[in-house]
Amino acid sequence: MRRAVEGLACLGFTACGVIAGAPGTALALARSGGAGVVPPGEEAAAVEHLPLSVLPIEPEVVTALSRMGLRRIGEVRRQPRGPLARRFGAATLHALEEAAGEVSAPISPIRPLPDFSASREFLEPLITREAIDVAVAALLRALCRRLEEAGRGARRVVLRAHRVDGAVQEVAVGTGLAARDPAHLGRLFAERLERLEPGFGFDRIALGAEATEAMTGLQGGFVRGAQETEDLARLFDRLAQRVQVWRLAPAESHWPEREVMRVPPTTGVLVPEGWPRSVRPVRLLRRPLEVGAMALLPDAPPSLLRIGKIGHRVRAAEGPERIEPEWWRARPDRPGRDYYRVELASGVRLWVCRSGFGAEARWFVQGRL
Repeated sequence: MRRAVEGLACLGFTACGVIAGAPGTALALARSGGAGVVPPGEEAAAVEHLPLSVLPIEPEVVTALSRMGLRRIGEVRRQPRGPLARRFGAATLHALEEAAGEVSAPISPIRPLPDFSASREFLEPLITREAIDVAVAALLRALCRRLEEAGRGARRVVLRAHRVDGAVQEVAVGTGLAARDPAHLGRLFAERLERLEPGFGFDRIALGAEATEAMTGLQGGFVRGAQETEDLARLFDRLAQRVQVWRLAPAESHWPEREVMRVPPTTGVLVPEGWPRSVRPVRLLRRPLEVGAMALLPDAPPSLLRIGKIGHRVRAAEGPERIEPEWWRARPDRPGRDYYRVELASGVRLWVCRSGFGAEARWFVQGRL
């Protein structure tokens, strides 16, 4: 409480700090100008002599109660509840109960507190990058020490740098596997710290492990591949600071555009037998390209493809591969698809599909083979 009040004073705000067993009690005492700590179980006695104006009720209700000679919270609480509720509403009784600590209104914090944290205040604000690096390294050692004592590892660490003018800047890093090595986390923060703008300097820096997992020590000689897995995860972490790193995993769908999904590179994936299919393109087009086609028979592969205004003769083709629509998500009238692997006279190999049949058939290029 003292730290919060002093921090607000540095920003030019005058505040009253109160700690109580119920938020309504602390709010009423703070509005009356009080400060300090209310012992447990003494919430009702602490607010008994406070004026009604400290309650979050309408001013008209306060005026009406004052005309009846009721000007203190204790005086109103000693009155019968039924007549008060009928005349002034249930909101007034609820405000009285909250102030007396009989009911507690839930508080939803804007940001949940991190599982583990380490912070430090500085008498002389930090301006240079060298000073910031030294401070971050010390905080990382303290944070990793606490994680090790608790048997946990961090998956997401957030650095918050508080400037002397009140601005707060954030830098976050994530890891593929739980980690608590200060050197590894320091390398991840090295490039991200370039984004900080000290201005007149930082007077406080805090590190918080906002996502953690259980982590036990492993001895490489007894766990085969443990060191290799950890080294690979650290490599992915360093690459992720510069580019997007992911791997493909099978999804519960047989439509080509939905049968794979992106997952983190260190995520364990159960790969079914025969996946991926060798006849599929390595990379699909972001959006299928609709083309014109000519086929000798309704079910025959195309003999000519017209891409834009240019016609291309098909030299060889394989197929079709019939894929029916997914009945649990598709429209009942949605047609199936026939896929063909074709080779043009120019040597280009394409993966094309026909949606529908007859005069309503539409042809698309969905990838290159």
